[in-house]
Parts: sequence; structure tokens; C-alpha cells
Amino acid sequence: MSLIRESDSEATIEGVRLGDLAERFGTPTLIYSRAEINARVTAFASAFGALDHLPCFAVKANNNLSILSLMATRGMGFDVVSGNELERVLRARGDASKVVFSGVGKLAGELDFALCSGVLSINVESSDEFELALERAKLAGIQAPLSVRINPDIRVSTHPYIATGEKTTKFGVSAEQAAQLLLRAHASKHARAVGLACHLGSQMTDAEPLLRACSLLLSVVDELQTRGVELEFIDLGGGFGVRYNNEREFELGGYARAILGQIEGRGLKLVTEPGRFLIANAGILLTRIIRTKTNDAQRFAIVDAAMNDLIRPSLYQAWHRVSRASLPSDEASEGPWEIVGPICETADTLASGRELAIAKDDLLCIDSCGAYVSVLSSNYNARNRVAEVLVDGDSARLIRRRECLNDQLALETPYLA
Repeated sequence: MSLIRESDSEATIEGVRLGDLAERFGTPTLIYSRAEINARVTAFASAFGALDHLPCFAVKANNNLSILSLMATRGMGFDVVSGNELERVLRARGDASKVVFSGVGKLAGELDFALCSGVLSINVESSDEFELALERAKLAGIQAPLSVRINPDIRVSTHPYIATGEKTTKFGVSAEQAAQLLLRAHASKHARAVGLACHLGSQMTDAEPLLRACSLLLSVVDELQTRGVELEFIDLGGGFGVRYNNEREFELGGYARAILGQIEGRGLKLVTEPGRFLIANAGILLTRIIRTKTNDAQRFAIVDAAMNDLIRPSLYQAWHRVSRASLPSDEASEGPWEIVGPICETADTLASGRELAIAKDDLLCIDSCGAYVSVLSSNYNARNRVAEVLVDGDSARLIRRRECLNDQLALETPYLA
């Protein structure tokens, strides 16, 4: 899916020419569309309109403060997996009472912060973490709002690195253990049993595994209810797939209707954790061709973006659409092209076998870079992280400046041997 509107002269995002953005902010630069983010949030909320529903944006997908602030203004909750992500949410004026704290490795200090901030729920993922949460709540004189994440042992069709609902993964506990932990939370004066959670994986296109997970959670809800424990919500996670190439996008409407059929009349709130679905196709990576070269029959376009900026193709074998940001020049040569970066790794290939008419100095646009791009970036090869820009109509604002070498060096000790 592409945000870019192509005209007879030059491509634009909303009302701004990509060439003007490159001239003003340089390359490589991540560009986000405010209109597209708003449209996705609206569509997501509308699909679940008949449900008592709290969507919690998965901060791990994109943690830029301006993006989080935009989500907060739309009434979104947040799914965080670290104390620092929670701090980012609060600095972006997010509502702590709409935050669920997930993750398998919560530290005592992070739990203290979450408890004192007044989060909606701490999603416990082990008996050890449960004991630590009770201990920290007792010390703070606070009742910990506890949910338990169930590992339902459900396989989904996605990349193995982003499948999280099988028993061989590190996430969650069994349904039986979840029930026992929530019974203990209910009996403790230092905790409240508030919910059940699960998350099956990311980039899913089929709702059937999620519906099975919902049935499992509801069976535990029913068991707990017979033992006097009334939960407030079930959290079915996120993972709703988007279109990068020719994938089928997750059909929210049918999923929401099916969930409504399962939980209607139970007095339960539904929590979801959309991340990629709201932001992936609202961002592009703008990059310029440094030079071209040919090795035997292989043709390379070497660009100024690299795997440290966009690691998804190297890490997940992910596919991103690549297009020109302007009409081809007289020097343009037809592909197929390998679009590669300057990093000293063969894995630094952003796109392979692309049929493009391109030349040195051409500006390229890499689509679907709103999620799991900036958050996975690094300083590998001592490269600086890219600038980030939010386009709103015919205006553009810098929302993260480009790093410089001094930013990297500032964290290192002055000692030299």
C-alpha cells in the first residue's frame, strides 16, 4: 500500500512534494502522514463500535513522542512493555489509566513506576512476576491491578520471529496457571484481579485463531466467576495484519462482530493492542541513490539509507514497495535493481530485483515504514539515526531531529587508554 500520490511531475505525500521534503530535511528521512494515521484510528474504532472497547496502541511499533501524542488526542490507550515506554506515554500526555503493561521481564523499579502511575493493568506473565508484583504493591501500599497473560498454544501463519502464542515461546502461562494466579490475586489485599490477556503474534490475516483464543479466555472467565471472581476485561492483543505487497489485510469488521457474539451480555470490556495496523502504512522512508554499479549481471543501486535504518528486510525477509519520487532522468536505466545500503554487510539489502528506471542522485520512496522501523534502528557502522517528519496537509514538522556524531559520543566515558 502506498501513501504517495504520483503526478506528471513529482510524487507528493498529502499536499507536500517529496522533493521539497528531501531538500528541507535531507535524506534518509522517515515521513509520516497525519491524515493517514487519523484515518486508520477512525476505521479501527468504527469497526469495534458496538463493543465496550479500549484500543491500546502498541508503543513498541512506534514510540515517537509526537506519534504517541497524536494517539492520545484520539482517546487511545497504550500497550507498553518497559518502564521507559510508559515514561514516553506519560510525556506525550497519555492517560495512565488506559495503559496495560505487558512483557516477560518486568523489573521491580518498572513495577513500582507502573503502580504509582495508576496503570489500568499489569499483565503478569509468570508466577515469579506475580509474586514480585504483590511484593512491590505491598511496599507501596497500593492494590496492584493484575491481569494474567495466557499462552493458548495456538499457531498462527506468520514469521516465526513474531509468533508469540505457542507453548514453545517465552510468553504467558497456561490457562490453568492463569486461573490459579487470578484466584490468589482476588484473595490478596494487595491486588485486584482485573483481566485475562493473550497475544498470538503479529501480521496475522486470519481471525480464526483469535476467535479460538477468545473462547479459551472466556472459559477461564466462566470458571473464575463460579468461584466468585468477576473480571473487568479480556485483552486479545493485536497483530492485525496490513498490506505491504499483495497480502490480504485483516478484516476487522467480521472479527469485531464475531467477538461481540462471544462476549455480549457478559459485562466485559474488550482490550485490543493495535500497533502496526494503525501506523505501518502511514510512514515512508525517503532515500537518495548515492551511485549505481554492476557486478557481472547484478545491478546495484546504492542508497543513503541502510539496514540500521530499516532492518525489517534483513531481519524478517520483509518486502517493502520501492518507487521513484520523481520522473526518471535521461540517464535512468531499467532494472532489475538490488536496492542496497552502504553498510559493510551483504545483508544490507533493502529490496531485491526491483524493476525501476533509475539513476545516480534519484530520490526513492520506501513504503510502509511507519511501524517497526525507527524503533528497530541502530548506530551500526557508527551511522546516525535518521530524522523523522510529520506531514499535515500542506505543512511538515520535524518531530525527531537527525542524530549527529556528538550525540553518539556524548554517552561514552572520556577515558582513553
